Amino acid sequence: MKEIEDEELQLQQTEYGDESMTHLEDIEHIRLRPGMYIGRLGDGTAPNDGMYVLMKEVIDNSVDEFAAGFGKQIIITITDHLISVRDFGRGIPFGVNAKTGLNNLDSAVSKLHTGAKYDSKVFQKSVGMNGVGLKAVNALSSRFVVQSFRSGETLRLEYAGGKLVTPDFTPTPTSERDGTMISFVPDETLFEPYEYNLEYIETMLRNYSYLNVGLRLTFNGVDYRSTDGLLDLLGECIDEEPLYPPIHLKSDDIEVAFTHGNGYGENIYSFVNGQNTTLGGTHLSAFKEVIAKVLKDFYKKDFNPVDVRQGIIGAVSVRIQEPEFEAQTKVQLGSKYMWQNKQEGTHGPTIVKEMSDFLMADLDNYLHKNLDVADIILKKIQDSERERNAISSISKKAKARLKKASIHNKKLRDCKIHYGDRNPLSDETTLFITEGDSASGSITKSRDANTQAVFSLMGKPFNCAKASKKDLYVDKNVELCLLQSALNIEEGVDGLRYNNIVIATDADVDGMHIRLLMLTFFLKFYPDVVRAGHLYILQTPLFRVRDKKNNIYCYNSAEKEEALKKLGRGAEITRFKGLGEISPDEFKGFIGKDMRLEMVRLTGEDKIADLIEFYMGNNTPVRQKFIRTNLRSEIENTEEAQ
Repeated sequence: MKEIEDEELQLQQTEYGDESMTHLEDIEHIRLRPGMYIGRLGDGTAPNDGMYVLMKEVIDNSVDEFAAGFGKQIIITITDHLISVRDFGRGIPFGVNAKTGLNNLDSAVSKLHTGAKYDSKVFQKSVGMNGVGLKAVNALSSRFVVQSFRSGETLRLEYAGGKLVTPDFTPTPTSERDGTMISFVPDETLFEPYEYNLEYIETMLRNYSYLNVGLRLTFNGVDYRSTDGLLDLLGECIDEEPLYPPIHLKSDDIEVAFTHGNGYGENIYSFVNGQNTTLGGTHLSAFKEVIAKVLKDFYKKDFNPVDVRQGIIGAVSVRIQEPEFEAQTKVQLGSKYMWQNKQEGTHGPTIVKEMSDFLMADLDNYLHKNLDVADIILKKIQDSERERNAISSISKKAKARLKKASIHNKKLRDCKIHYGDRNPLSDETTLFITEGDSASGSITKSRDANTQAVFSLMGKPFNCAKASKKDLYVDKNVELCLLQSALNIEEGVDGLRYNNIVIATDADVDGMHIRLLMLTFFLKFYPDVVRAGHLYILQTPLFRVRDKKNNIYCYNSAEKEEALKKLGRGAEITRFKGLGEISPDEFKGFIGKDMRLEMVRLTGEDKIADLIEFYMGNNTPVRQKFIRTNLRSEIENTEEAQ
C-alpha cells in the first residue's frame, strides 16, 4: 500500500509542477479559449455564431458613440468574408497614453481591459464595459484593420491573428470626417468553414435602429432606421396577430411596448443599453413581475400571473449605468441596480423599483384612458384562466394514468446530463424525436448517452391545429403528454431539459407528415421553444456512394453527382428510404460533431396561426393547388436522383 501511495504522489508531482505554469499574452489567451469571450465559433448557420458576435462587438462601439451624441450614421459593408464598419463619432484617440506610455489606438484593440468605458463620465450608459470586445475581434481575425480619424489626422494599424504588422504610430493628415473604420476577416483556421446569413445581420441592424431612434444604419447600401422605437419592432417582427394596438410607454431610462395575442406562451424581446439580451435577466423579470401586479391592481382581481402573461407579445428596453452581464456575450443581465458606483459603495434604485414606479403610473393611466383596450385584456386573462382551470380539473384518474405513463415512459431513452445542469456539456443536450422503434434503435445505439436522448413516437401524433391544450389530455393523445413530460415544459419553457430538440423523421411522405404534425404541436402550444432557437430538423443522407475504398454520404442529388464524379460512374449507389435502414455504425457520423441540423425559425412575416391553418387546417382548394404545384417539382427531382 505504501508503495502505491508513493507512486501516486510521484505521479502528481510529475504532472503538476513549476514547469507546468504557463503565461499567455492577452491575444494568445483569446485565441486559445475563444469560447470564454464570444461563446461558440460556429459556421454562420446560427444567429449566435461567433462571426456575428464579433460584428456586433464592433457595431456596439459605434452605437455607443451615437448614444453619447456623436455621429448619426454607421456604414456596414460585407465583401466576401471581409466585414467593414465605419462610424462618424469622435474616433478612438491615437496619442501616447501618459500613464502607460503606450499608443492608445493599439492598446484599445490589443490590450485587454483597456478603454474609455471605465470612465462613466465619458460613456454613461454603454454596452461595452469590459474592455474586451475589440480585442476579441482582433485576436480571432486573420486580418484586422483599425483606422481612426480625429481633427484632421488619421492613424491606421493592421494586425494578423492579433499581431501588429504595421508598427508605425505616426499620424498622417486627412480630410475625412472624424470617426473610426474597422475591417476584419474572422480567422478561417479557428472558425468552421463559414458563410454569412444576411437575414441574421439584417435582424441585428433592425434591432439597433428600434433602440436608437434617429440612428441611420446603412448595410450594403440599404438603410435601416426607426421613428417609433419598440413600437416599430412589434409592428414589423411579431409572429401573430395582436388583439389590440400595442401599448407604448417611455421614460428616460425605460421603454416598453406590449400587446396580447391568442397564442400560448410569452414572446418578449428584451434589451439593455441597445444590447439584445436573448436570455433576459433582471430587467425582463422585473417587467413580467410588475406588469402582472399592475393589471391585478387595476382590475382588483387576484389573477394568477401566468394568466396575465399568457399570449403576451412585447419588448422592454432599459438603459443603466455599469451594467453587469452574466458573460462577455452579454445575452443576460445580472445587474440589480439602475446605476452603481462601486468605488463609493453607492447605487441607485433597483430595476424592479424603477420599473414598478414607471408602470404603476403610466400603464394605470393608459388603461383608465383606453377602457376598450382594458376590456380586451381582461377577457384575454379570463380566457386563459378558464382554460388553465379546465386542464387542472381533469379527473384524478386521468392524472394518475398520465403520471404512471410518465414514470414508465419506455419511449424515452434519457441522457445523463440535462440543459440547465451545472455542467460544461449542458448546452449540447439533445432530444431526438424519432418515427417508430426502428429509427430510434439506430440512434439509440449510436448516440452519446451523456448528452443525447431519444423519444420514439408510436405513430402519427395528434393534429393540434384545431385543438386547445386540454385536448392533449384525452387517452388517444397520451404520447404528446409524455413528450411534454420528457421535455419538462408543461408549466412553461423555463425548465426545458434539452437545449436542442431535433425532429428526426424519414424523408418520405409519412415522415414529412409526422414532421408537420410535430411542428404544429410546438408552434401551437410551445412557440417559445421555437422562438428561442431550440427546435431543429435532422438532415440525414439520402444516398451513399461508395467504391472499394471510399464511402461518401450525400444529402441531395447535387452531392450525389459530385460523389460520382469523384469515385467514377461505376460506384455503387444506395438510396436510403428511412432512418431504420442506416446502420448504427453509419449513424454515428450523422449525429456527432458533423451533424446537419436545420433550425426552425420564425420571422415577423410568419404568422403562427396563418401557418398552422394553411398547412394543417381544413383542406382548402388553395392548399391543394399549392401541393400540386410543388409536388411536380419534387417528382422531377426524384426522377433526376434515380
